[in-house]
Order: sequence, then structure tokens, then C-alpha cells
Amino acid sequence: MKYFKRALERKFLHMSSFFKAVLVTGARQVGKTTMLKHLAAEQNRTYVSMDHTMARTLAKSDPVLFFQTYKPPIIIDEIQKAPELFEQIKIMCDETEERGLFWLTGSQQYKMMKNIRDTLAGRIGIMELYSFSKNEAEGLAFPNEMDFSLSCLLARQPLAPKNDIFRVFEYIWRGGMPDAQCADAEQRQEYFNSYIGTYIMRDIAEEGGITDTVRFYKFMKACAALVAEQVNYKTLAEAAEISQPTAKEWMRLLQGSGIIYLLQPYANNELKRLTKTPKLYFCDTGLCAYLSMWLTRDTLMSGAASGHYFENHVVIELLKNFAYAPSKANLTYYRDSNAKEIDIFVEENGIIHPLEIKKSASPDRREVKKYELLDKAKLKRGSGGIVCMCEEVIPIDARNCFIPCNLI
Repeated sequence: MKYFKRALERKFLHMSSFFKAVLVTGARQVGKTTMLKHLAAEQNRTYVSMDHTMARTLAKSDPVLFFQTYKPPIIIDEIQKAPELFEQIKIMCDETEERGLFWLTGSQQYKMMKNIRDTLAGRIGIMELYSFSKNEAEGLAFPNEMDFSLSCLLARQPLAPKNDIFRVFEYIWRGGMPDAQCADAEQRQEYFNSYIGTYIMRDIAEEGGITDTVRFYKFMKACAALVAEQVNYKTLAEAAEISQPTAKEWMRLLQGSGIIYLLQPYANNELKRLTKTPKLYFCDTGLCAYLSMWLTRDTLMSGAASGHYFENHVVIELLKNFAYAPSKANLTYYRDSNAKEIDIFVEENGIIHPLEIKKSASPDRREVKKYELLDKAKLKRGSGGIVCMCEEVIPIDARNCFIPCNLI
């Protein structure tokens, strides 16, 4: 099977040369193991998976003997299934100056992350891998970092194929899961059906002690119906016939497992009366489309929810872009009590890049007038614009552009 180059590879190798242990987290089946095995192809690195019953039993009962059997440098897959190894990894890290000895993967879970941060603080680099971005799926890599300036966008433009609504919605409908890339419509349906049954219902439900899987499935379908909207626990609880505290707990589980992403609202002391409710997005739009039973690309593209799916797509593409980039950025959205909303703030080095997201190819340029509220609040405003389906970068004013969605 063809290997798709991952944008996280650069950062992972960079961190492996600095930390003694490196952990890649993320949802099941997004390609964590495939990436690490690919990067280790030239090395003599042991591989062991905690899905393997005998290896897991040894790890849990005798961590010292485990590492005599499976010697570092090593890849340990699904490490959350054997938390007993963390203490021994810590001891081994402290006995050596060698970097990148332990390459670990784990499906993000709250208990594991707390455990690993407490035990291996200062010894481990932690990164998250998501399913393929549209660029990764198309084998496209931009050489420059995204700062939303006209010069940055113009430098990217010749490298990308022309923006095309059918291609964008093909990706949104199919999603970025590696195994779904070459599937036809019928195979894709079966893939997501078994993904939910095997990984979500088994792993996540077990982790959270959920016994009522029928209601949990209803809860996920309700989440898919509210995509790109503010989280409403009352609506979700009613749809799944559960209590609101249970809805909050189930949301935390889906978030901790890399299924759902909650975009936090912007908070600032200067700006009063801001919303405190996050917005709900799926880390993989293909899974979301499956849960809402959009059975073809075209029904999704022309359906009532297409604008919400487009917004979900852009937000998650930005999330992936900044998760793998050298510079960290904080993503939030803006909404005040007057219902004034800006879809996304990308905050980097104290500068806010405001962005609106529109499925249209020619949105109203007056949308950027809203960004003046940043100036009134004396916040530093950088380049921004409207991310949309336009085919070329078009300046709106000195600081904003119409940004084709395929350039992010």
C-alpha cells in the first residue's frame, strides 16, 4: 500500500533528537504506527504492540523483564494499555543521555495523559496526529509557514491545484482516515460502521465504563447533527435520553479520544460579555458525514448542512496545520452578547488573525468590517480575511484577503 507522507514527520524527528521519549497521540486508525514504522525503516528499532496479549501481560506484570525482552531503541504501540511501563521508562531515561530511545503511540485518554505527564515530565515530547489533512491526502506540502499575509498566500497559490467545490466536498465526505482513502461508497460505509463498532463502542465505551451503547450511539449522532454549532448539552442529553452531567462526561470521552474537537471561545478582560460556550467540530468530517447518513458527496454538498461541514473542514485543517508547524498558535472563536461572531481567531505571538469561513466563491467583503472590534479593544490585529471557495487570492483591503480554502 502506498505511503502518504505526514506533515508531522519533521516535528517528530526534531523532538526525537531532543527528548529521550516521544509520544504520538491521536484517535485510533489515524496512522500513528504506520508513520513511526516508516520513520524507523532505516533503523534497528524493536517494535511491540500492547494490543498483543502476551506482550501486554508481560508489560503489566514485570516491566523490568519486558525491557530485557524488548530492548530499546523501541516503538511501543498503544502504550495506554500498559501504564505500568511508565515508571520503568522513567528509570531508563534517567540512566542514559541517549535521545529518542522510546517512541510511543497512544490513543489519547485522559487518565493516560495525566499519568504520563506526572511520571515522565521533562523527559517526554508529546505530539498529536490527526487523520490526513486535505494537503496530505493530495500529496501537497507548502514550504512556508501560514501567516495569512498576501505575500504568504501568493507564494502558496502556484503550488496548489485550482480550488474546486467537488474536490473539497469529496474530501469532506470521505474524510482523512488512511483506510478510507481508496474505498468506494459501499466500502467507505462499511469502514465507518466497523470503526464505530470496533474502536468507538469498544475502546471508548469501555474506557468510560459506558454500558448503554445504544444511547452512546444516539449521543454521537446528536453531536454530528450539531456540527459547527455551540455545544448545547440540554439538546444532546434529550436526543440521547440521558442526563446533562452524563452528556458532559461522554463529550469529554469523545474529546479525549480525538473524535471531537471543541473550539474554545475567545476570552479577554478588555472585552466583556463574551460567550463561554465552545463550538463542536469533528476531527474527521468523513465520520461526521457517516453518522448523519450523508451517503454521497453530492447529497452532502447540496444539503442543508453543507455550510456547517465546510466550516468544520476549514477549522480542522487550520488545527492540523498549526499542530504540525514549528510555531504554536491558539485557535478560538469570538462571540459576544450582541451575537456578533467571528468564526475563528488564530492567535500567534500576541497577534490575532481574524477569519470568517464561507462556502461561497464570492462572499460579501463587508464581513471584514467586524474585525474593527479588535482595534477598538486595543488588541493587536494581524492579517486575516475570508476563507472561502474562491479560486484565487484577492485582496480586500490592506490587511485582509479572500483566501481560497485549499491554501491553508
